[in-house]
Order: sequence, then structure tokens, then C-alpha cells
Amino acid sequence: MGKRVLVVVDMQKDFVDGSLGSKEAVSIVPAVVKKARDFDGTVLFTRDTHGEDYMETQEGKYLPVAHCIRGTDGWELIPELEELKDSRKVQCFDKPAFGSVALAEALRAMYEAGELEAVELVGLCTDICVVSNALLIKAFMPELPVSVDASCCAGVTPEKHAAALETMRSCQIQIL
Repeated sequence: MGKRVLVVVDMQKDFVDGSLGSKEAVSIVPAVVKKARDFDGTVLFTRDTHGEDYMETQEGKYLPVAHCIRGTDGWELIPELEELKDSRKVQCFDKPAFGSVALAEALRAMYEAGELEAVELVGLCTDICVVSNALLIKAFMPELPVSVDASCCAGVTPEKHAAALETMRSCQIQIL
């Protein structure tokens, strides 16, 4: 495998066609699955992960829609990626917040060992978890090329998707 990493962010049932799903999220599934399947390098997944107390958390107060509760059907990756996770032995990072410090630390360890030359992100939602992880990775490794494939991302709305891409572009993240 090459020294490139593809991070597939939160392609979970609740975000695709579940409690927080959208037609835009459904529309990117084939492209995300193809990219993850054909990627020449390491593929990593993130999973938004909440507990039964979600509605009492700060996020639950701002977004009062229960989603991605550990162990529920909506928390699971979409079936096509769950299958890929098993066949490619993909590591999955469960994250309680928008950005994953554990993912950024794992990538930094690869980078410092000379095993990482570039990171690409795809997934959901562009304006929440994709932008959070892209900026976190860039903060941990300012010299690492970080890119986002806009055709493999969807935001809460098309307008928020576009705004997040512009924010990332301003922070020297390449938009493909």
C-alpha cells in the first residue's frame, strides 16, 4: 500500500438515510464506495458515536435529534462500507465529537515514521465532521498535504457544503 490515506468520515446509516439523512448524502454513496474500494493506500473510517445520554449532552441540546447511538442500526456504517471494512481490514475510529483526536494522533504517528505523505477525506457532513477532521489533521501536521474530494461529500445543506469547502480552501486544504 502507498503512503496515502483515505479517511471516510461518518458514512453511517443515520447520516445517509436515517434520522439525519438527506438526498445529497444518499447521492454520494456510489462515489464514496468506489473511491474506498479502489483507493491505493490505507483506508480509515470514522464513526460518530454517542451514548444513550445523547440528549443530555451539549451536542444533544444544540441538535436534539438522537443519532449514531452506539449499538443501534443507525450507528452502523452503510452496508457497502461495512463489507469493505471487513474485506480490507479497515481500522475504524469511533469519535464522540466532530473531530477525532485519536485519528489525528494515529496519522501523526504514521507521518513521523515516514509512512504518510498525503491524506484525503470524503464523507459526511462536509460542514461538521469533514471540516473538523480536515482542520484537526492540518493543525497536527501543517506540512502534510490534506485534500477533500467535494464530489464524495455532502453537507447539511448544499449551501453549508459550499461554505465548508470554501473554509477548508482558505486553510490550505486542497479541494478536489
